[in-house]
Amino acid sequence: MKRKKPTIHDVAAKAGVGLGTVSRVLNDHPAVRPETRARVLRAMEELGYAPNPHARRIAGGRSYTVSVLLPFVATEFYRRLVEGIEGVLLEQRYDLALFPILSLARLKRYLENTTLAYLTDGLILASYDLTERFEEGRLPTERPVVLVDAQNPRYDSVYLDNRLGGRLAGAYLARFPGPIFAIAVEEEPDRAFRRTVFAERMAGFQEATYLTQHYSFQEALKEAGRPFSPDRLYTTRHSQEGGRLALRHFLEKASPPLNVFAGADQVALGVLEEAVRLGLTPGRDVRVLGFDGHPFAEEAGLSTIAQPVEAMGA
Repeated sequence: MKRKKPTIHDVAAKAGVGLGTVSRVLNDHPAVRPETRARVLRAMEELGYAPNPHARRIAGGRSYTVSVLLPFVATEFYRRLVEGIEGVLLEQRYDLALFPILSLARLKRYLENTTLAYLTDGLILASYDLTERFEEGRLPTERPVVLVDAQNPRYDSVYLDNRLGGRLAGAYLARFPGPIFAIAVEEEPDRAFRRTVFAERMAGFQEATYLTQHYSFQEALKEAGRPFSPDRLYTTRHSQEGGRLALRHFLEKASPPLNVFAGADQVALGVLEEAVRLGLTPGRDVRVLGFDGHPFAEEAGLSTIAQPVEAMGA
C-alpha cells in the first residue's frame, strides 16, 4: 500500500502549533520564536515533509508563472509562438506553464474554474476563444488575460488579419498568366477545436480586392478571362500530401502554367515537391504561394505570405 505523503496539517499537529505558525516557518518569517521554529523543523524532518514550492508561491499571492492554453504543441506555428512568449517571460524571470487542449475531455477540464491554469499570474489563450463557454463571456480569473491568434473585445488580443492576407495573395497571383487555383485547408471536424483562420484566408483570396485601388480582384480576373470558380478550389488536410494531391487534381483540369494559392505553407510545400517530381519547373510551369512564412519556406524556395508568429507571441 502506498504511503500517504505528510501534509502541513500533519506537521502542525506533530509540532503542536497552528497552521499559520508552520506557514511562517516555511516562509522564514521573523515573528517565530527560535524554539518554536526548531520544533516545527524537527516535525518536518521526522515526518519527511517536503513543501511544494509552487503551492507556496501561489499561497504568497504570486506564482511568477504565466499559463498558456493552446491547441497543440508539436506544430511549427505553435513552436514559434511559444518561442516568442518564452523569450519575454525569460527576460522578466517568469516561468511558462503550457496547457495543451489535446482533446474534448481536456477542454472540459479547462472549463473548470479551479484548474491550475487560472491560478497563475496571467493567462495567454492561443487560437481559440473559450469565453463563450462561460457565463457573461468571461474567463474564471481576475488575473490578466491576453488572446493571441484570436480576438475578443473583452480582452487584449494579438492577431493577424488573415482575410487581408488572402486578398494580398489573390492580387499577387492575378499578375501572372494562366489559370488560378486555390487549396483550402480543412478545419478540425470537432466543433470544440474549430478555427476560422484558414476560412478567412480563403474568403479574402476569393474577394481579393486590390487594396490600393477601388477595383475588385474578381473584376480584374473577368477582364483577363479568368474568373475564379468553385471547381478551382480543392479542400484537403493540413499536410504536404494534401498539396501533392491538389496539384495532381489541378493538372487534370488545366495545362501549365498554373498559379496556386495554398492556405498554409505545409500544403504549399507539397505542391512544390510534386511539381518537381512531375518534371515541372516551379516559378514557370507552376507558381505556388503559401501562407505562414515558416523558416522552411525560404529554404525550399517557396513564396509565401509571412505572418510574424514570434512577434505575436512576444
